Order: sequence, then structure tokens, then C-alpha cells
Amino acid sequence: MKNNVLKTTLLIALLIGSVGLFAQEKDPVLLTVDGQNISLSEFEAVYKKNNRDDVVDQEDLKEYLELYINFRLKVREAESLGMDTVKKFIQELKGYQKQLAKPYLTDKEVTEKLIEEAYERSLKDIRASHILLKIGPDALPKDTLKVYNEIMSIRKQAMKGGNFASLAKKHSQDPSAKDNGGDLGWFSVLRMVYPFETAAYNTPVGEISEPVRTRFGYHIIKVVDKRDAQGEMRAAHIMIKTGPEATEEQIKEAKTKIDEVKGLLDSGKNFEDLAKKYSEDRGSADKGGALPTFGTGRMVPEFEAAAFGLKEDGDYSEPVLTEYGWHIVKRLERIPVASFEDSEANLSAKVSKDSRSQMSQTVVLNRVKKENGFTENRGNLDAIGALLDSTLIEGKWDAAKAKDLGGMLFSIGDKKYTQGDFANYIGTHQTRRREEDLLVVMNGMYNQYVQESLLAFEESKLPEKHPEYKALLKEYRDGILLFDLTDEKVWSKAVKDTAGLKAFHDQNRDKFMWGKRLDAELYYCQNDSIKPSLEKTLKKRSKKWKQDSPSKDEILKEFNVNSALNLRIESDKYQEDEEEILKQVNWEKGLQGPFKDGDNDVYVLVKEVIEPTPKTLKEARGLVTAEYQNYLEKEWIKELREKYKYTANADLLKQIK
Repeated sequence: MKNNVLKTTLLIALLIGSVGLFAQEKDPVLLTVDGQNISLSEFEAVYKKNNRDDVVDQEDLKEYLELYINFRLKVREAESLGMDTVKKFIQELKGYQKQLAKPYLTDKEVTEKLIEEAYERSLKDIRASHILLKIGPDALPKDTLKVYNEIMSIRKQAMKGGNFASLAKKHSQDPSAKDNGGDLGWFSVLRMVYPFETAAYNTPVGEISEPVRTRFGYHIIKVVDKRDAQGEMRAAHIMIKTGPEATEEQIKEAKTKIDEVKGLLDSGKNFEDLAKKYSEDRGSADKGGALPTFGTGRMVPEFEAAAFGLKEDGDYSEPVLTEYGWHIVKRLERIPVASFEDSEANLSAKVSKDSRSQMSQTVVLNRVKKENGFTENRGNLDAIGALLDSTLIEGKWDAAKAKDLGGMLFSIGDKKYTQGDFANYIGTHQTRRREEDLLVVMNGMYNQYVQESLLAFEESKLPEKHPEYKALLKEYRDGILLFDLTDEKVWSKAVKDTAGLKAFHDQNRDKFMWGKRLDAELYYCQNDSIKPSLEKTLKKRSKKWKQDSPSKDEILKEFNVNSALNLRIESDKYQEDEEEILKQVNWEKGLQGPFKDGDNDVYVLVKEVIEPTPKTLKEARGLVTAEYQNYLEKEWIKELREKYKYTANADLLKQIK
């Protein structure tokens, strides 16, 4: 039921907890909970953090103090239950700790330069083709050299006039090259791995790059074109689905439908209304066909070309076929590339998740080495290398083979890392891999071990070097405890306690009522020529619901012979004001209409008028569950206030300015 995204969101909402301005000398104690003191300054910081834009009001302070007492009581209960010692909690807190530490483990200046570089590149789109020869990042030097020579040989052929697409189809190990000749289409910054992106942006149009190494292997890149960035597009579409496996007949049938819709558009019908009625992309249809904002390389090429090819906001395209179906694309808004100031936050988030962020981390690693007198004795690796065998390639090497080795490999500050430590690291981090040189594998794992050790050492020093980090970590620690215990006592309990939920619903039926409703069918008629026959059929249906009455499917089949757009039927139990058209209806059984709804004539067939009734538990489960959770919360708070001793000196609140 829980997930990390939900949990992170709720942690932020629940964190009325400490921001870590811990009691200083002469800082009075405002609150004591089960022997734990909370100072006035700590509470003040919490209050102001969560009420930044409000003037301090004594009544608000007193109300907030009561909420804060509840928070501290819940955390204390979690601690008394030992929830802060559970393995799951410890692992989860470590995960958040890693996230919180990230900004402190990168170099600000390098990161800023990477963000600026990303922005400059975002001003241009690139179209390029490539040829890839695969080679792993930890490959042996001899294998690396062999692949490098092969890619250089292919480059020489291309430089002498060889057709790049033909060479890609023949040599490239990118599977898509067989079909596209290596053509990657248009792309912009942060769409390719960093070394590839850098080579593409640094290569002039029409030229071929030197071989560039990425984690996939060696590439040569031919830059076909560059243009000013298109920016982003807000667009809407109406889609009739086909799918990649569609037959020619299915594609033709879909084209007939989209052409009918296009005809309606051309006659002046509203695009959004048509999207809601006819688009088979249900995710966007309810929004009038509106799609999330997209930029270069985010949509299939045919769709993107159609959208960006429209000249003005409000223009719409001819039907365009993609692998998903037929589309009519409407341009809502063309958004130019934003200024650096407006782009910076978004680019910063993306750069931090991209491989280029390693450059910033490397600067930090070098600083940690320098600040803490890093020393190294790589010669002691030889003894470990002598103990390696084929079991390492299988991921089954036994670290106990190095149990007698205790020589130092490196030190950070006063902490020493030995051969035995590294052997244990190999044992816990080894994986099954392709046949590789054992020493190459060991050296790669050693470099990784050194890097992780340096970062872990620096991370361990963060609380004493950065008080704000220490405070935030405490917030998350208390927040996780609060979340887990509240989930157990309130949220999940309300969902799982079916007997309690049913009893609560039975005791509070009057809180969960249906309003007055119509059980009705709505017939949206767009073709005047079918109205007389339709009205006759509906009168028959209104009199004989079960015997000799045509079904809704039969009615649709009868009246949509010449066009799938002639008639549309909806049916439900409708509450008052739920449908605009129902405001024109008399609340009584029988056939009524036609009523006007835009370009449609609407017949309403009222099967039954349903007076207000209590909702069943199934019908009101969401509302009942929420109310039951509120009830459980109040009862739990009452229990905690009786269980734990707490005192608060509310008079001290007057000192908060």
C-alpha cells in the first residue's frame, strides 16, 4: 500500500518536528514529554518554519503547541515500541540520509558550470546519426584497443566518402541501425549520455566525430544538422487508435473515422468537444485532447513534426499516422526556450541525476583526500590478486581466503582500510559477469571501494560540519517513525479493519447519503434526419423495458449505419446538477426532450426517480474510511495523553516575536 513517493510527500506534511535549533544555555524548556525536554527555541523554529508568511498570534501558537504535543507523543510511543531499532527503519533512514547528503557531496562551482553548459546546449537541437561498436567499461586493454581500431577503420571509410547509413546498417551494433541507418533523429541536451552529447555538440554539421567512448562502447557520430531549439509545445489531439500490429483494413477503417471528425472540424465544430466525444486516447480526451507539454525528441517523429509544423496557436493538422494511430493535432501554445533564470532549477535537478554529476563529485573526493591526509599502498593489492580465481567471475568468490591478510591499503584521517576490509567488500559486491581478466575486475572494484569509502567518511562528518543537515536528518528520523506508527494505528488499520469500518458505517449512516437521483439514459443525437425514427424507438423503449424493447447496442447499430457520429448514448444514476442537461429535465419517469446541448439534440429517458437513501458501505467506502481514520486518530491521541506524562509552559509562548 505504501510507496516511497507517497511516503516522502506525507513525511513533509507530517513533519511538525524539530528543525534542530537545540536548546542553548539559558534557553527555557517549553515542553517535557516522558522526561524528554523540548526548548522554546526548538519549538519556535518549528512554528516559524511551518508558518512562514503568518504574523505570530498567541492563539495560533497555543493551537500549534497542542498539535506539537500530539506529534511528540506519537514519536515517543514509536520509540517506546522500539520502532527506531527495527532493521527496516534503519535501512529506510539510511536511504533518506543518502538523499539528504547528496548536496554536500558535490562541488557547487563545478555543478554550476555544468548547469550553465546544459543551458547553452539547450538553445540548440541536433540531428545526428551514429555507429556503435559495443565494449564494456571494464574491458581489458587489448579488447578495448581492438574495438577502437575497428571503429577507426569504419570512420576512415566514412571520411573517404562511404555512405554513413550503409556503413551503420553493416557494422553498427545498435539494433535499430538495421532499420534507420543509425539515424537518431533530433535531440537536445540531457537526452543522450554525457560523452555522446558533448561529442555531438562539439562536431560541426556534416562532419564525423573522432571515436567517443561511453558505457555502451565506441561511437562515431555524424552531425546531420543543427537548428535553434524549437522550445516546447502545448498541444491537443484527437486520436483514432490502430496500434503497431494493425492490419491495412484496420488502418483504413480508422482513417475513415478520423476523416469524419476532420470534416466536423472543418465545418466549425469545437475541437475540445470533438476530442471528448470521439478521441480514443482516454487519458487526454476528458481534457479536450490536451497533452502534457513536450519538446524535441519527446514524441514520435511524425507527431512532433505535425505539432511544430503548425504556424499559429489554434491551428490544427491534417490527419497524421503514427505507430499508435491516426491523429489530428491542434497547437495550443508554442513555448520558446526559457531564460536561464527560469530554467535553472529544472536543469539543476536533471544535472544532479545525470552521469555528468560525477565530475562534481570527483572534485569533492579530491578535497576529502587532501583535507584528511589520504595515503595509499596499492602494492598490497597484489596479495589479494594472488587469491582470486574463476569463482570471482561466477560471483562466488570466498572472502575467507583473505582472512590472514591485514595489510593497510589506504587510510582516511585516522581510519585505516585493510586488505581484509577490501576482501569483504569484494565478497559482498561481486556479481556474475562475462569472462574478464581477474586483475582488471579487482582494480575496478578497488577504485569503487576507495570512492565509496571517501564519500562515507565525509558523510559521517556532515552532522558536525553542517548543523542544518543534522537538524534535517532528525526531522526525517522522527517523520519516518511518525509515518510508520500512524499507518499502523490509523491509515492501514482503517482499511484492514473491515469489521470496525462496517460498525462505524452502521452507526453513522446519516452522514453518508445519496441526494435525489435519476436513473436515466441520455441519447445525444447529432443528425436531424434520424430524429423522427429515434424518437419513435425511444417511446417504445420507455414503455417496454424488458419485452420487445431494443437494447442500447441495437439502437446504436440501427442509427449509426451511415456515420459512427450520428448517435451517442450515456446511462447512469445521476445526482442533481451532475449533468448540465438534466437541469432542463422534469424529475419524473418517461421520455423527455429533445433538449439542446451545443450542436446535439438530447433525449432523456428517465427510468426511475430515486429519493435520497443512505449509501451502502461499498458506495461510500472512501468517505467512510476517511471519517473512520479521523475517529481512530482522535481516540489514539486521547490514549497517548493518558499514557505519557507531559507538561507545557504555555506562558513562554509570549516570548515568541
